[in-house]
Amino acid sequence: MFRLRLFIFLLVILLSISSNSQTDEKVIREIYTQSLTNGKSYDWLNHLSNQIGGRLSGSLNAEKAVKYTKEELDKLGLDKVWLQPVMVPKWVRGAKEFAYIETAPGKTTPVNICALGGAVATQALGLKANLVEVKNFEELASLGKDKIEGKIVFYNRPMQPHIISAFEAYGGCVNQRYSGAFEAAKYGAVGVIVRSMNLRLDNLPHTGSMTYGNLPINKRIPSAAISTNDAELLSSMLKLDKSIKFYFKQNCKQLKDVLSYNVVGEITGSEFPNEYIIVGGHLDSWDLGDGSHDDGAGVVQSMDVLRLLKASGIKPKRSIRVVLFMNEENGLRGGNKYAEVAKQKGENHVFALESDAGGFTPRGFSFDCNDASFNQVLSWKPLFKPYLIHYFERGASGADVGPLKNKTNVLAGLRPDSQRYFDHHHAANDTFEHVNKRELELGAATMTALVYLFDKYGVNPISNNKRIKK
Repeated sequence: MFRLRLFIFLLVILLSISSNSQTDEKVIREIYTQSLTNGKSYDWLNHLSNQIGGRLSGSLNAEKAVKYTKEELDKLGLDKVWLQPVMVPKWVRGAKEFAYIETAPGKTTPVNICALGGAVATQALGLKANLVEVKNFEELASLGKDKIEGKIVFYNRPMQPHIISAFEAYGGCVNQRYSGAFEAAKYGAVGVIVRSMNLRLDNLPHTGSMTYGNLPINKRIPSAAISTNDAELLSSMLKLDKSIKFYFKQNCKQLKDVLSYNVVGEITGSEFPNEYIIVGGHLDSWDLGDGSHDDGAGVVQSMDVLRLLKASGIKPKRSIRVVLFMNEENGLRGGNKYAEVAKQKGENHVFALESDAGGFTPRGFSFDCNDASFNQVLSWKPLFKPYLIHYFERGASGADVGPLKNKTNVLAGLRPDSQRYFDHHHAANDTFEHVNKRELELGAATMTALVYLFDKYGVNPISNNKRIKK
């Protein structure tokens, strides 16, 4: 009799699991169908990119983007939509930069550069000096002040092509862009030129944030990125003649902080309204292109997550928020402000998902979580297999959701195919025509499916069951 009861008990559990799995498959199929046949993300991105354009923090375009996205969220019939104030830096590029290589008086070759975000301007007539080429900070230190003082430091460490993950390759060389001017100034350098963070050889310089650390204003030196083609040319010319000079002029300026906003929309949970799941991207972008991949794609995908939940007939148990963060690119003020307010209010954020890796074909997610939560996530992997979503790995989530991290919650980042991302990242060709509609909509559906599962099952189901029993 005991064996019969045990058999029936196990059979009921198996049937329940099978039923849940079939239900989840059906719901996720509906989510993908809705996104691919009735998606809004591409239309939203079209307006954000082509009617507004690049959205540098503190700019008029950033203000327009805040207004537009709030209006669109209002149209979705969410339970709440609001603006969260945040003070952000205001850096302006000014007139277009100009540069050339001089091999002799009057013999020059123009090259493509752009000022790095946060950099100071050159003098009004520009800066001309000899160069010293280095690959890293160790090489810089070995040369010392005697060989660097009065010269322009040329950082020429490329993204390593043998590294399969383009983001890993980026991480291996981005410190020269971010801290290059700070390090070079220690040895008396008068300026810095940095090879663009790009796996492709082309003529497009790529901007990005940089820091002067604790350097006083009068010690800060101009810092610019040079295109990969021109970096190759400059390096070759230096090998032939170390006496050549480099001239560049840039007109950027750092102004006082200004008021901006995170844009937030919410569907209030039906069972656990005080448990929050958020999905988001950053609304600001650099100013060279229109910020379609970085991070217009993440913004519109995140907006569509809430619309797709409603369109698929899903009534969330937990409160689902979309957060469009301001100032990820040059300060992370929006992400830090959101986490600060959440902490002040005692909000319990159980899961946060960010899309900030471009609008290319989704491959999966990276998760920042404990072992129990990751094992839970792995049990959902078969549900994504029909959509060729196979990448479920431990790793970083996203810069904006990072400040929400605690011991029990789960942070995640959407991971699209990364191979073409740095062709466009922070460059003038980060534009709408380089985003594929179907790939963008697949990403929105993939994010919605993961949010649906976390909402249905919660984080770390063992602890959730204990809480419910109480």
